[in-house]
Amino acid sequence: MNKTVGSTLLVSGTMIGAGMLAMPLTSAGIGFTFTLVLLIVLWALLTCTALLFVEVYQTAEADAGIGTLAAQYFGRFGRVVATAVLLIFLYALLSAYVTGGGSILASTLPTIIDDNITSKVAIGLFTLFFGSFIIIGTRSVDGINRLLFFIMLATFIFVLFLMLPKVTMNNLMAMPIDNALLLSASPIFFTSFGFHGSIPSLNNYLQGNVKALRFSILTGSTITLVFYIIWQLSTHGVLSQTLFLQILQEDPTLNGLVNASLQITGSPILAQAVKIFSALALITSFLGVSLGLFECTEDLFKRSFNRYIGRFGLGFLTFLPPLLFAFFYPKGFVLALSYAGQMFAFYAVVLPVALVWKARQVHPNLPYRVIGGTPMLIIVLVLGVAITLIPFITRAGYLPQVAG
Repeated sequence: MNKTVGSTLLVSGTMIGAGMLAMPLTSAGIGFTFTLVLLIVLWALLTCTALLFVEVYQTAEADAGIGTLAAQYFGRFGRVVATAVLLIFLYALLSAYVTGGGSILASTLPTIIDDNITSKVAIGLFTLFFGSFIIIGTRSVDGINRLLFFIMLATFIFVLFLMLPKVTMNNLMAMPIDNALLLSASPIFFTSFGFHGSIPSLNNYLQGNVKALRFSILTGSTITLVFYIIWQLSTHGVLSQTLFLQILQEDPTLNGLVNASLQITGSPILAQAVKIFSALALITSFLGVSLGLFECTEDLFKRSFNRYIGRFGLGFLTFLPPLLFAFFYPKGFVLALSYAGQMFAFYAVVLPVALVWKARQVHPNLPYRVIGGTPMLIIVLVLGVAITLIPFITRAGYLPQVAG
C-alpha cells in the first residue's frame, strides 16, 4: 500500500509540472470555458491510453522497458521505433523542465557577469542537484517526491486562497480571440497529462501488480485533473485576457507568468507564492520524467554495456542532452513542450493501441481489459494521429501560434 501511494503521487507529480505551468501561457487567448472542455477530453483520452499499457504489461516481466515490450510483439523494428520515439519525447520534455527550472532559479540568484551566464549556472545547479536523486534510485525519488508534493499542495492551497477572491466573472466568460487556438494549444495541453514515460518504472517499482498500477494511474490522473481545473479557474479568473497576452508576448516563460500575476494583481506575496508553486511543480515533474528517461536508457543498454558505465554513466546520458538544449535555448520552454507533445502523441496513443491490438490476438483471455473494445481503439488512434499532425499544420501557417 505504501508503494501504491508513492506511485500515485509520482503519477500526479509528474503531470503537475511544465505542462500545467504552460497552460496559462497557451490558453490565455482561449478562455476558461473552452479550456475546461479541452482538459476533460484530453484527460479521458490519455488516462485510457495509460490503462492500455497496464493491459499489455500483464503479458511481460515487471522490469520490462517500453523497448522490450515493443520487441515482444513487433520484433527488433518495434524496439528501435518505440525506443527512439520515447527517447525523443522524454528528452524534449526534460529539456522544458530544465529550462523552466533554470529560469525560476536564475531569478533568485545574484547576477554573475551577465544574465546569460547566470541562466547557465542556474540550469546547471538545478540539474545537478535534483538529478542526483535519480542516480541514487527509485526509492530516493519516491521519498523526495512525497515531501515536495505535499509542500506543493500546501503552497497551491495558499495561492488559491489569495487568487480566488480576485476572480471575476467577466474574465472567466472571455471567449477565444481565435477559435483555431483550441487546435493549436492541444499538443501542449496533451503533454500536460504526460506521465506515460514513467509507467515502466512504476510497474517495476510495484513488481508487476496490475491492480496497484491501475489504481495509481486512475487516482493520480484524477487528482491532476482537479488541480488543472482549479488552476485554470484561478488564472483565467484573475488575469485579464488582453493584458495577460501582452505581458506573455514580452516574456513567454514561467517568469512571465509570475510577472503577469504581480502586474495584474499588484500582490508581491501572490507573485512569490506562484513562483514557489511553479518551482515545486517543475521539480516533481523533473523527477518523474527523469526517472522514466533513466529507465529507458537502462533498458536500451542493459544487454550491452550497462555493467561498464554504471548508474553515473546512465545519468550522464540522461541529463547531458537536456542541459545542452537549455544552454543554447534558455527561453525554449514552450518550444520544447511543443516538440514533446508531437512525440508524445505517437508514444502515448499510437504505440499502446498497436501493442494492445497485437496482445489481444496473442492473449485473448487477459484478466484485465480496458473497456470499449475495437471501436474505442480506433477512436483513440484517430485522435492521436490528428494531434500529431497539428504542429506541422501550425508551422505551415494554417493554424495560429499560441502565446510564447
